[in-house]
Amino acid sequence: MATLQSACPLDCPDLCSLEVEVVDGRVKRVDGGTRTPITDGFICAKVRNIADHLYGEDRVRHPMIRVGAKDGTALGRFRRATWDEALDVIAERLREVRDRAGGEAILPFHYGGSNGWLTEGALATRFFRRLGASRCLRTLCALPSGMAARSLYGAVPGTALEDYADSKLIVLWGMNPSATGIHLVPIIERAIEGGAKLVVVDPRRTPLARRAHLHLAVRPGTDLPVALSVIRELFASGRADEGFLAEHTRGADELRRRAEPWTIGKAAAEAGLSDLDLGRFVDLYAETSPAVIRAGWGMERNRNGGSAVAAVLALPAVAGKFGVRGGGYTMSNGEAGWGVSAEAGIATPEPATRAVNMVELGSALTDGAPRVEVLFVYNCNPTQTVPDQNRVVRGLARDDLFTVVHEQVFTDTCRWADVVLPATAFLEHREIRRGYGSMRLYDSAAVATPPGEARSNNQVFGALLEKLGLWRDGDAMTDDELAAAIFSGDAGGRLRAQLDQHGVATPPIERPRLFVDLAPATPDRKIDLVPAALDAEARGGLYHYEADPGTERHPLALISPAISQQISSTFGQLRKGEAAAELAPADARARGISDGDAIRIWNELGEVVCRAKLSAHVRDGVVVLTKGLWRFHTRNGQSSNALIPPTTTDFAGGACYNDARVQVERHA
Repeated sequence: MATLQSACPLDCPDLCSLEVEVVDGRVKRVDGGTRTPITDGFICAKVRNIADHLYGEDRVRHPMIRVGAKDGTALGRFRRATWDEALDVIAERLREVRDRAGGEAILPFHYGGSNGWLTEGALATRFFRRLGASRCLRTLCALPSGMAARSLYGAVPGTALEDYADSKLIVLWGMNPSATGIHLVPIIERAIEGGAKLVVVDPRRTPLARRAHLHLAVRPGTDLPVALSVIRELFASGRADEGFLAEHTRGADELRRRAEPWTIGKAAAEAGLSDLDLGRFVDLYAETSPAVIRAGWGMERNRNGGSAVAAVLALPAVAGKFGVRGGGYTMSNGEAGWGVSAEAGIATPEPATRAVNMVELGSALTDGAPRVEVLFVYNCNPTQTVPDQNRVVRGLARDDLFTVVHEQVFTDTCRWADVVLPATAFLEHREIRRGYGSMRLYDSAAVATPPGEARSNNQVFGALLEKLGLWRDGDAMTDDELAAAIFSGDAGGRLRAQLDQHGVATPPIERPRLFVDLAPATPDRKIDLVPAALDAEARGGLYHYEADPGTERHPLALISPAISQQISSTFGQLRKGEAAAELAPADARARGISDGDAIRIWNELGEVVCRAKLSAHVRDGVVVLTKGLWRFHTRNGQSSNALIPPTTTDFAGGACYNDARVQVERHA
């Protein structure tokens, strides 16, 4: 037995260090490491029990080629193949389609939130760029919020998670750390023990909302008017920091003008809040320092999402909350001045080929032009994560679509593949990953032997580069060569030295404070409160509010939040029980629904049949059906994605998961 060091790249802000016990190449136990104070020796149950994922019955262990009809059934429709045969079949089809229909008839479909620079990017990106394939716009999460943050502040990190211990007011806005970043929870607890107040803005009473000093249970999609009303009241009551705004911002007067219509009363009515609670929040925020906002990605997932994030991120500027430890905001800390990126390893510029928004995969496969003839899926499970699920499946069912899926376990997307390739998991290949909450970077070697014939992304796409004649002399082709390219240069040398000495690297400023240790990374080093580019792109202009899309026929807002047992759809095969949709007791009574009843949730896009769970933690007018469900979790094989429209956010083309409007009834 050996105890080896690793790090968790899964889509979570914490980026935990790990200690992995391995016997004969097989993972026996995983525990939290101590190379970072964020992890502090404990990890989530998902990773603690990852051996169930690595060695479970659903693991893909060898290449498979379809031999039966494309009808969505499982393993009986495939035969085992060798790697040489599978790669030859793929290379032949790619070459034929490229030469006949052009590279844009080929669509790589990938997200990579749970991957680092060696498995999202690297040889896969190089391969499809050189092939001239269509580009996949990775819009399912964080693009609107990232664009908002960079437009207002430039590429700078926010408040370090460790510094929340110094905060006297912590606002969790659209963020549920109990499910999506558990290491912030004990830091918040320490702050509360020291006298800090906690405010949670979320349609549900999450675990931390139940302990909060104030919970604002907003209606989904109304974060924008709530934030604008706070901005308006800060100005109107003389509690905006006019000196800070004059010295360090642009656009303050225009922001004030755009917030003016949103009185406390008007915003509270729109969001389903009491005037008193919203006014109390303004008072707490105005009068408390240090105050920090942990902005989550929940509030971007609607028609107003980009503007909502921008308005929330403008709050610490208007109230003058910067310059003290524990004050400001945190969105993503991925931009912490590392000075290195995956592009150095890719070594091929992005071509000006067609871009396909991930949100619109269904339409791209069914009526897009040029017609998609090859779909190559990796680092993604689109049947369970992309909106308008039924249209996506109709596209995947096309007999003339050739689909390749490189995957660790046999997902629902694999059911529609023509070729399935076994992929390694993160403990089975080298990975370089920087955190987007914790400001840490790891270069983790493989610690376990892949089961069966699993291969990494770089092994697969390296072979395809060679088979299609896209390899060039001097290309970095191995993980070691790619890592050397990434860490070339002065910044990379500094990080490499830290990694070699400590096993973990930190940015040049480990816990930066905006306006003390660094300035906004905008051209004039000022916060741009109404960025012209966002204003031009946003529908109706930045901070324009679009009303609720609910109708009399479909009045309830369906939201699909993350849960602690999964990372999106990853690990879904391990959850064997039937899913339950949560309803407020009043909404259930109005429909004659009792706890445990079979219910039908439906709209014009599809329907989901599952159990009902009555919950006092869900506000009226909202239905909760968690994201990442697999077909066996519901009685009719559909998930919340079957009900989610393929509409996009006000800018950046993000997914509007929380804009699904549905009706619910008892199911016979």
